[in-house]
Amino acid sequence: MKNPLKYVRPNILALAPYSTARDEFKGGDISVWLDANESPYDNGLNRYPDPHQKELKRHVAELKGVRSEQIFIGGAGSDEAIDLVYRVFCRPGEDNVVAIAPSYGVYSVAAAINDIEFREVQLGSDYSLPVNRLLKATDPRTKVMWICSPNNPTANAFPRADIARLAEAFDGIVVVDEAYIDFSDRGSMLDVLDNYPNVIVMQTFSKAWGMASLRLGMAFACPEIAAIFAKVKYPYNVNGPTQKAVIEHIINDDITAHVDEIKRERVSLAAALEALPMVRNVFPSDANFLLARFDAPDEVYDYLIENGVIVRNRSRIAACEGCLRITVGTPEENQRVITLLKDFKK
Repeated sequence: MKNPLKYVRPNILALAPYSTARDEFKGGDISVWLDANESPYDNGLNRYPDPHQKELKRHVAELKGVRSEQIFIGGAGSDEAIDLVYRVFCRPGEDNVVAIAPSYGVYSVAAAINDIEFREVQLGSDYSLPVNRLLKATDPRTKVMWICSPNNPTANAFPRADIARLAEAFDGIVVVDEAYIDFSDRGSMLDVLDNYPNVIVMQTFSKAWGMASLRLGMAFACPEIAAIFAKVKYPYNVNGPTQKAVIEHIINDDITAHVDEIKRERVSLAAALEALPMVRNVFPSDANFLLARFDAPDEVYDYLIENGVIVRNRSRIAACEGCLRITVGTPEENQRVITLLKDFKK
């Protein structure tokens, strides 16, 4: 079994993390808090939040079927964890990463910010995962491989066996971004973490859980990697109200009905789009959006905006030429899109 710590930058392994006032607190009946230079006037927000999100991790562990020590909780959705991957594993100006293309744009932006070479490998013509070409794109300085599944913007999830093959063959970290996994029947890679310590799985509360405004994401890994992430992150990276709100939603919400409706609407919306003469193709989707190729994507995009509907124009991305990405909305919103498109005249 691979030792995940061998992939960590030596300076990160040797890092002494910042110790907060609450890190030094070992328990006791405390009623007067004079350790952190906070305001003593209680307004519900005057105390620093738990820097380790212990209660939140306990609920996430139960929700996801993992152990608390396998969890990293990040602010800014999954973007904080994406940045941490570069800072933990990649030496600026020396190392490189490999990623599928087209895919989520933050991977390349974060690579540029961290001065890491970003190597793209195009998906197959059917948007399949090019396992062999991904492995051939690596060299001894390739530290990370990015796999978004279900992928954005192509909407398809990749076979678990293909991702596992990458984890076995690649001598580095394989990051599987599962932001849209709740809408897929392919299944998560969370259950392979104990078998593949070089795999990191990212998920979010922004999509199926409907908490995009709170900006809270998760990374799941072997305990050694999760502990390294905890050392490198800034001390109070998730604020108190967000931690409290997410716990309340985990306890009180059942997202099954909404996810099921989105899946049904995804099928209906795809069929309605395919029936339109301006639509060349609607690609299969495992996510909460559809990628559709139009005859006149720019004109359709502008027309929808003029009528109060915004979608994402992906027509200038390689392998997505002519495509618009359309999020699956409520039944009423989806019907409005179809009604507008039926009335579109080039």
